[in-house]
Order: sequence, then structure tokens, then C-alpha cells
Amino acid sequence: MVLTSVEKMVGLQKKTSGIRNICILAHVDHGKTTLADCLISSNGIISSRLAGKLRYLDSREDEQIRGITMKSSAISLHFVKGDQEYLINLIDSPGHVDFSSEVSTAVRLCDGCIIVVDAVEGVCPQTQAVLRQAWLENIRPVLVINKIDRLIVELKLTPQEAYLHLKNILEQINAVTGTLFTSKVLEERAEKETESESVSDAASGDQIYDWSTGLEDTDDSHLYFSPEHGNVVFASAIDGWGFGIEHFAKLYSQKIGIKPAVLLKTLWGDYYLNTKAKKIMKGDQSKGKKPLFVQLVLDNIWSLYEAVMKRDKEKIEKIVTSLGLKIGPRESRHADPKVHLNAICSQWLPISDAVLSMVCNKVPSPLDITAERVEKLMCVGARTFDSLPPETQELKSAFMKCSSEGTAPVIVFVSKMFPVDSKALPQNKPRPLTQEEIAHRRELAKRRHAEKLAASQGKELSEEPPGENSSEVTGNTGDTKGEEQQLTGQGDSMTSKAVKQETENKESFIAFARVFSGVAKRGQKIFVLGPKYDPAESLHKLSAQCSATSDLPAVPHMTCCTLENLYLLMGRELEDLEEVPAGNVLGIGGLQDFVLKSATLSTSPACPPFTPLNFEATPIVRVAVEPKHPSEMPQLVRGMKLLNQADPCVQVLIQETGEHVLVTAGEVHLQRCLDDLKERFAKVQISVSAPIIPFRETITRPPKVDMVNEEIGKQQKVAVIHQTKEDQNKIPEGVQVDSDGLVTISTPNKQATLSVRAMPLPEEVTRLLEENSDLIRTMEQLNTSLNEDKKTHEINQKTLDRIKEFKQKLEKNLQGRKWRNAVDQIWSFGPRKCGPNILLYNFEGYKRSVWQCLGNTVKEVSKYRDFDNSIVSGFQLATLSGPMCEEPLMGVCFIVEKWEINKVGDTLSTSRQDSGEHDATEHPQSEDNTLGSTDEGQSANEHQDRNQSGTESPEKISKPKAELLLADCYGPFSGQLIATMKEACRYALQAKPQRLMAAMYTCEIMATAEVLGRVYAVLSKREGRVLQEEMKEGTDVFIIKAVLPVAESFGFADEIRKRTSGLASPQLVFSHWEIISSDPFWVPTTEEEYLHFGEKADSENQARKYMNAVRKRKGLYVEEKIVEHAEKQRTLSRNK
Repeated sequence: MVLTSVEKMVGLQKKTSGIRNICILAHVDHGKTTLADCLISSNGIISSRLAGKLRYLDSREDEQIRGITMKSSAISLHFVKGDQEYLINLIDSPGHVDFSSEVSTAVRLCDGCIIVVDAVEGVCPQTQAVLRQAWLENIRPVLVINKIDRLIVELKLTPQEAYLHLKNILEQINAVTGTLFTSKVLEERAEKETESESVSDAASGDQIYDWSTGLEDTDDSHLYFSPEHGNVVFASAIDGWGFGIEHFAKLYSQKIGIKPAVLLKTLWGDYYLNTKAKKIMKGDQSKGKKPLFVQLVLDNIWSLYEAVMKRDKEKIEKIVTSLGLKIGPRESRHADPKVHLNAICSQWLPISDAVLSMVCNKVPSPLDITAERVEKLMCVGARTFDSLPPETQELKSAFMKCSSEGTAPVIVFVSKMFPVDSKALPQNKPRPLTQEEIAHRRELAKRRHAEKLAASQGKELSEEPPGENSSEVTGNTGDTKGEEQQLTGQGDSMTSKAVKQETENKESFIAFARVFSGVAKRGQKIFVLGPKYDPAESLHKLSAQCSATSDLPAVPHMTCCTLENLYLLMGRELEDLEEVPAGNVLGIGGLQDFVLKSATLSTSPACPPFTPLNFEATPIVRVAVEPKHPSEMPQLVRGMKLLNQADPCVQVLIQETGEHVLVTAGEVHLQRCLDDLKERFAKVQISVSAPIIPFRETITRPPKVDMVNEEIGKQQKVAVIHQTKEDQNKIPEGVQVDSDGLVTISTPNKQATLSVRAMPLPEEVTRLLEENSDLIRTMEQLNTSLNEDKKTHEINQKTLDRIKEFKQKLEKNLQGRKWRNAVDQIWSFGPRKCGPNILLYNFEGYKRSVWQCLGNTVKEVSKYRDFDNSIVSGFQLATLSGPMCEEPLMGVCFIVEKWEINKVGDTLSTSRQDSGEHDATEHPQSEDNTLGSTDEGQSANEHQDRNQSGTESPEKISKPKAELLLADCYGPFSGQLIATMKEACRYALQAKPQRLMAAMYTCEIMATAEVLGRVYAVLSKREGRVLQEEMKEGTDVFIIKAVLPVAESFGFADEIRKRTSGLASPQLVFSHWEIISSDPFWVPTTEEEYLHFGEKADSENQARKYMNAVRKRKGLYVEEKIVEHAEKQRTLSRNK
């Protein structure tokens, strides 16, 4: 096909009804980029012979080497169907789990997606993930079942078996869609029920709850994939063919004489052709007949493959002539039968026609955006659409119209920023020379050549001996001046060259965006709205009509910028555009100083920021980076800023230890980020630390049996070989620990005494707290605004319902005698006030609840009221870094059982008497208690300072005298309370059996039967645990599901590939935190343990190994002997 000009594309952009924005989604290696190649070759951008080999959209070098896509890239295609012309904006996305954030950025800009599924592997974990992402963004999926040639060539299935296999795959995909749909319907129904209950509370009566009622009424037929609906294409992208059944329905309707509409319904399903009666009958299975699909479609494809693979020339010629195709001699004589096959199939059933016509028929145009999707995009967080200001709600109609009139507000969403080499920008490209320019250059060259000749002749003349004339001397001085000038001129040209080179090497960032309304024009002024921008607040300051050009008061999270350049994205190329109408995908230049990763651009300040992108992968792999030569630190810092902007998923932190840390989603992602840093952004040599593995600390119930499975307390204790655990945690004087773990401790000035106990939380509660961390954060904000008597925004009813539901779940999970009234006594969550640990108060005379926002506020003044924030701050610090290795705590509940504050009157006298003694008895802080928690981006010190400043302001107002009296040589009383509370929590924790928690990956491995043993060997070597293995129907492939600690996962994928000769490849996704069962402080103490493990307990315990590794990395004290036996080796002969 002929290459389409840019002018043609610009014309097509204006017809919104003919635009289709689609992305290609699939599991890794299912053939997305090959399919994209086939579609691109239909536009003449690449040769059809190279389609599938070139992988045009994989423009990075490492993508070509690894053979996987690592970024989403867009290209615009022109497609003619009948008399209708379409512009298709195609985005190819990665399938590897490490780059699933790129999928989110692509999905947001599209109205539909092509789901590609490998006909052999079927539905894989990443297929389910991308279907879920498409579902969450409300975009219409269509299906391509790819690699059908593998069923013929590799698995050697008969057409009948292949039909059953394809049917099975369709059922699996529809099952995934079905579960997504069911959950949505049930959620909506539950919401409606709660609303109707609040209305009809008066009307009582027995209600029978039937969970499926909502499902029966809703129509879900349009959701599922079925060939007769026209949303499934069967294809083999590498061989260049693909078809939907409508192609064959048209073909056979003429031959057999049955209406195409009837054939469309019957070509897929249990129908067969009764040749005598020329009728289509139902029930092929029972009568042992071939289904229509097999008889009319698959048989033909199978026989074509067979003929070409076996080089049956006569049969091939017969097929080619009957199909009316022209095959060139080069293809038919080629040594590789695949080439011949490709030539026949791509003419007979061109894949691009099948896929693109399905896209044009089934995927909605930007005009058909659903109201539900618009509301979802406009509502950030827990806000409902109705709670937005009226000006904002009016914008919904602009979205729905998607109009390109001058009056419509411009709304653009930037989903990511991507780096482009400055040389690749259209304005910097070398353009072809005109005839006049070529002639001019020829003239210049001739002149230069003549000058050179003249100069060389001049030199020969001047070599004659000079006379003693003064005039010649003066002449010489003139010459030297000239030479100097020439040198300085050269210097100037050198510097200008250097500047030029600098601009050439600079990375330009282009925003990957879509216009949702209005027309984006070059040079237009526009507002950039950050993710926290709230239109309700800014509309008080600005009028809804104001534009980005007028002088405006400063509004938080909003800046103005100019759209410098607009580009048409053409894969590896960019084309300049003057304006882009609504509904199109485009690139915007000149936003790198205004947009970090994603943003909303609008000419109307009433526009809300779009809902943030939902990423499937959580970044968990951390490494510290530093330059090889310390002088290059500024380049590295600059490079890391650019990397942070260029990658949607990476996080860049500077820890309080001063390390620069990269947080990435997995090993492949990490490797790509480091390559980019070295070669593109920082351009310096860097050294990278071993991965920093996050752990969590927790406590458990005391075990019933010891390490040799003897019941504890029944064995005879052996003479103490080791120091016992009590000696290890030497508890300083002034701290009392009861037998059941209650720790009592006083502040240095003896004015307050705290008793704290630590208890493990049930697993369900920890999980609940983790899942609802955002809700807890919202509660915290609501409570603060209530305490400060701010009534700025009314609390959303939906949020309140969620908080009530959360409270009920907590009450359900915290039952039993020891948890009585626990939920009402929750004082705070931590760390960071939203973590998976709880602080309870269990003493008289104090009431304060995190559930204030539910309306049960209690305003009471007591002696505790002024200092309660100090206790909470101490708890926050204690949970941020635990005693084992300064890692955050998880699943621990601290109960404050007693808190006594002495009277202020007594304070004066006692503080005078005791001030001398205290200096001696101030208890030493254990060496673990460094404040920094090196694994968190925000330092604990900042946290403490912030909390202190927050706590002291009300104290100063309410009790200035008391504060002055209590401030003694140990500093402010609130500060002492914070430190004491932190100590108390640490000792309470150490009084219980401590455990480490490791981060775990779920790991899915597809492997054939012969390499199963090797896969298991690698898993067990790395502390992995297999959860299940199942065989895929119709194949010899096993799917193994296992869990693997993140700490052991580095190099895991490579090792599995090496051991299984590339026959198994794992997918690792972060899943949960799991307690490591062994006690890191364990030493053998009983006779049996001593006999079994030996004095040194040689089998080094896993938890201790991890704990010491983290302590070493953080520079904490590690208890280990460096040299155990330092005898001299006497076997060597003496040095003569």
C-alpha cells in the first residue's frame, strides 16, 4: 500500500467519527509487536516481507536484543473500508510484568484494546492482568487468537482437536471477563441496597437475600468474546494471515447458496452441514459429524500448510489458481517453505484487513465515550461526581460531545513523559537540499579549492630570503596579528561547536497525551493541573471564565505553560503538527519543566485532575547508586531526575543516610533503568549496590514446641552453654518487665510513668489494615480537620460508609476476651499514622478515638490531653524502626495499660532535689536505637520534629506555666515522653518472641514435563514453596504456582532458564509479607537441642542470616566472631 502523507493524516484527524484509539495488550511473547508490524506494513511504512522480523515499534536497542517490548509506543495508520476512511491510532504495549505500568499509561489514552492470546499457551497470568486493567478503564476489548500455526506445525493437532482447543481458550477468556462483570454488578447492587435500606427502614418485613438477582436482569452479552459477534479474529501474525468468520460467511454464501446472516450464526458452534439437503443442522457431536468451522475453515488452512510444508507443487498450484492469487517466483522457489506460505496466506487472508475492520466495527470512536467512564475519570479519590462543583459538572457535556469547536474547553491528559534524542525531533532533522542549494555549495567548494592553490603558490614565493627593509618587518607584525585573529576565530567556532554538540546530546521529553475535548494548538497557553489540584478551592479565587493568558493569583497545584510543539507519533518518527482536534493521540513538546510523570492540561480552571493511573506492579527492588568518580555526582543527580520523569513506575529517593536509591518493579526493569542512567541520562560510570531487600519486624505467640519438637518445659535443662536470650537483650535498670511482658518505664525526670504491653495482631487484621491504608489516611485527615474545627469540606457519605464498614470488619476479626472493646480504644495506627500496627489505650480517665469522624466526638479536658500527642509520636517512631534491624514493624498491637503524670506542684520540689541524681541515672540508650530507618524515604527525625511541633503548639496555648515547670535539664517534657514511649515499645517488643517478615513474590512458571525436576530443584534451593501444579489441557505444559522470598529472587529467572535450557520462564509479582518461622536469636538450651544441633548450632538460621545482613548494611552492631580457630597451618614447607 502507498505511504500516507502527513497532510492526509491531518485531514483524517478532523473527522472524529472515523478515529479509533486502540492499544495491543497481552502476556509476554504472545505476539503483540509482530501483530503491530503486520498492521504497519499495510500502510507501506515497512515492507510486508519484513513484518514480524523487524519489530518496528521496538525502537530501543535492548528491546531488540532481549526480544521483549519495554515501553508503549504509538503510531497512526490509515485504513480504508468500503467508502469510509479511518484513522487508527495504535499503541503497542509491553507484556512483561515488570513493565505493566506502561500498559496503564497506554490504556488510559484508548477507547478500545486488542487482547492477543497465544493459541498454545492460552490465558496466562498477565493476560488476566491486562483484561483487568482494560476493565477498570472501561474500554472495549476485542480478541485476536494468535499463533494458530503452532497448533499445526508444533502440536500437530487435527482440525477437530484444534477446534476444541480454540473453544476451550475462548471459554477461559470469557470466564475472566465474567468474574470481573459479576463482581461489578454485585458491588453496584450492594450500593443500591444500602441506599434503599436507608429509605425503607420504616417498612419492615422478612427479606430473603438472593445473591444472583442482580445478575439475571443485567445484559452482559456484549461483553463476551464470540466469533459470531465479530469481536474475535483467528490469526498467525508471523505468517501474515488472519480472519474473522464473516470473511468465510461471505465466501461460502455464494458457493453453497445459504444466506450470509445464517452462516455467521452457525459457522462457530455445534452445527454441521447436511450436504444432501443443503441444510445446516444442529448437534454435530452426537452424530459424529464435523462442525462447520472445521469443515469449511480449518480443513482448508490445514491442507494448505500440509501442501507447502511437504513441497507438493501440484497441490500448491491448484490452491493458488483456485484462490486467484499471484505468487512471484522468488517466494515459490525459496528454500524456507515459511516464506512461500507467508506469500500465499498474506494475499488470501490478509491479517491487517481482518484486524483493522474488526477494530473499526467494534471499537467505539471518541464520540461514543460512555458517561460512566467520564465520571470515573473526573472523580479523584473517594469523591462522587455529584459532590464536584457545578462548573466542573458542566464539563461532562464537553467530554461527551468531544467537539473540536473553538468555544469548547481544551482538555488534554498526559499519561507519561518519554525521552527522545534531540536529533530525532523534526525541527533538528537534516532536510534534503534543493537544486539551488546544491549549485551554491558547488560554487563554494570550487572557490575554496582555488584559494588553497593560490595560498600554496604564495608560500613558494615567500620562501625567498627577505631583505633588511623595515617595511617588511612591519608587514610581518601585521601578519602575526592576522594569525592571532584567525586563532581566536577558530576558538569561537570550537565553542559554538561544543554548544551545538551539547544541544544535540540533550534529551528532550515529549508528553504522550490525548485530547479529550477542544483543539490543542501550537503556542497555546494552558493550565497544568497537578494530581492534588482541587477545582472547588480554586474557583473561589478565580472566575470560571479566566484563561491561562491573564495574570492570576497563585493557586496550589496549578501552573501555566505553553504548548510549544505538537507532534504526530509515528513509531520511531515524529511529524510536526499545527493543531490537534479532540479524540486524537499526540506528542507535546516543551512540558518537561511542568509535568513530572502524568498531568491534566486544560484551558478551564474548573477541570478536575483525572483519576491517577492504577498500576498493577508495586516497585519493590531497591538499589543504591553512586558514581565511580565522586566528582560526577551532579551529573548522576541530574540523570536520576530525568530517569524519574521518563519512567512511570520507577521511584527515586535520597535516604537520610545520603544514599541515592532507585526503586524498581523487578530485575529486568532495574537493568533497563541502570542502562538508561549510564548511557542516556547521566552518561557517567556508576557503581550499584547489592539490592536492598525490605523486611518487616513482628512478634508471635510463644511456641508450644522447641526446635526438636519436644514440648517446652518438659525437658531437662542442660548446664547453660550459651548466654540465654535474656542476657542478649540486657534490659537497663529503671525498666521493669513482668513475666507476661508488661514493661513499666519512667521519664528521665520521673514525672510520668508508662506501662506498655505488645501483642501480635491476628493475620486477618494486619491484612485489613494494609488494604485500607488509604482509608485510614483519609480518617486521619478528617480527624485533624475536626480537631482544628475546620468545616471546609463536608464529609462524603460514601467515605463514611466505607469507614463504618472497616470498623465492623475490625470488630469481627478482633474478638475474644483479650480484645474486648479494643476497636473503640484504638488511639492511633502506625507507622506514618496509616500503617499495619495499632496503639490502644487501656487506662482510666482518658477518652480519644480514631473514629471521631463517625460523629462520636468527645471534647474533654484532662491531665493527659496536653501530652497525648507525644505518646502517639513515640509510638510512630517505635513502629518505624524495630529493635532487630531498624525495619518497620508490622502486625503488632501496643497497649498502654498505665500512664501516670505527677502533680505539677510536686514537680517543682522534686525536680530541684533530684536534678543532681538524674544525670547519673539517665538510662543508656541501646545501640540499636538510631532514629533513621534506612529503608524508608522519609526520615524518622523529620517525622519526630514534625510531630513535636504539631504537639507543642496546643500545649503552649493551654498550659504555658505547666510546660515551663516541666522543662528541666532533660529538655521539654513532651520530648521526654516521646523518647520514653519509644523505649517502652521497644522493650515490650523484646519481651515477646520476635520474628522477621520477608517480602514474598508469587511465581508462575510454565514448563514442560521433562524439566519439572530442575524447576523444583531451583525453587527449593532458593527457599521457594510450591503451592500447586496443574497440567494445561491439550498440551504437555505444566503450570507451577509457587511463592519465593524477594531476598532469594535475584538471578532466579536466569538460573531457571539456564537449568531448563530456556524451556521454562517464570513471572514474578510481589504478593504479600510472610513471617519467617525461625527465631533469629535462637540458641540450643536443652539437652536434645544441644545433641541435635551441636554447641554452635551450625545450621545457620535463615532469619539470623537476613537480620545480620541488614544490620551490616545499616552499620549497626553485629554479634559474630570474626576468627574462630586461629591455629597456624604447619603443613607448608619452610621458606628456605
